[in-house]
Amino acid sequence: MNKKEKSYCEALSEIEEIINRLERGDIDIDEISKEVKLASELIKLCKLKLHATEEELNNILDNKED
Repeated sequence: MNKKEKSYCEALSEIEEIINRLERGDIDIDEISKEVKLASELIKLCKLKLHATEEELNNILDNKED
């Protein structure tokens, strides 16, 4: 599987779309668990990207103070 990793914005947009479909009732009952699992994975990806960005910014700021 050689898929391009989603950007933060792409993942967030996909999460929002899943939430909207769930709220509207557009997801078949047989697909709900699959969609919730996907949303969970996308949330995890977003958290990892936010954490990595925070660390990178802290490193930049730490180096600037030297």
